[in-house]
Amino acid sequence: MLPTSEKKKWMYENMLVSRFFEEAMEAIYMEGKTPVFNMAEGPIPGEMHLSTGQEPCAVGVCAHLRPSDVVTATHRPHHQAIAKGVDLKMMAAEIFGKKTGLSGGRGGHMHIFDADVNFACSGIIAQGLGPAVGAALSKQMKGDDSVAVAFLGEGAVNQGAFHEALNLAAVWKLPVIFVVEDNSWGISVSKAESTAVKHNAVRAQAYNMPGRFIADNDPIALYDVAGIAIEDARAGKGPTLIEVETTRLAGHFMGDAEGYRPDGELDLLKSKDPIIRMKKLLIDEGVLSEDENLQITLKAQKLVDEAIEFARSSDYPEPAEALEKVFV
Repeated sequence: MLPTSEKKKWMYENMLVSRFFEEAMEAIYMEGKTPVFNMAEGPIPGEMHLSTGQEPCAVGVCAHLRPSDVVTATHRPHHQAIAKGVDLKMMAAEIFGKKTGLSGGRGGHMHIFDADVNFACSGIIAQGLGPAVGAALSKQMKGDDSVAVAFLGEGAVNQGAFHEALNLAAVWKLPVIFVVEDNSWGISVSKAESTAVKHNAVRAQAYNMPGRFIADNDPIALYDVAGIAIEDARAGKGPTLIEVETTRLAGHFMGDAEGYRPDGELDLLKSKDPIIRMKKLLIDEGVLSEDENLQITLKAQKLVDEAIEFARSSDYPEPAEALEKVFV
């Protein structure tokens, strides 16, 4: 199952929007945090986890999804949210803590929630798997052919929630796809030091479901495999586990000194930047001209610039609104 030319352009454009959005977040996040780093300072206080380099994981899957399909994501969620169609202006405002944000500024970047496109994420490792299985069960019971996709990091596969979710999904043949983004690092611990198997896709065998491994951060190969998995799920054939070998070009969080990385690793990863590779692929295939690339690039940057301006110019919630939009 290969993407059409238009779908490839959609994937490339969304990768660019994600990258530009994160570059903007990275710069704005550091405002007020220098020369002495203080996480509480600046227009974006708290932690910030960037997904730079992991863009293929989002577009290869979300290119197949409808607004009615459910996505649960991790604490590193911007690329997935953008590819699922989350409102970019409201997401930016949410990250800034503004009242025009998706949750009125209460959730921040690790708790992005957009009911219009059925997207949610969580700062708790493996937390999204259970809700994805629940959403899939709901779709199945209603006779709806929508699916649920649970994105997770490779570190989350060693959590109990991962195994419970896969077991129930397989027993009940639920329309859910588990997508493991393997960037080789669980915070500062390498996968080799924490996980007994080389490829987590093989764990699917223990739960009698298909397991697929995508090498080299390849969005086209992922599109193919994800399309088959989602078609099977819509047809009632049950869940699939997909593992994507990807790259985290940033630290675990903003401010991470990354002393755990071997010498030369980051330079090697940057030499394989997936956005540069995607652009080259599309131009080599004749799908994209240099002029079209310029237009798509300018459009992506404009979307991000407008979202940031919207967030900066929005108001903060009033103290009297503190108990609104929250469970008490």
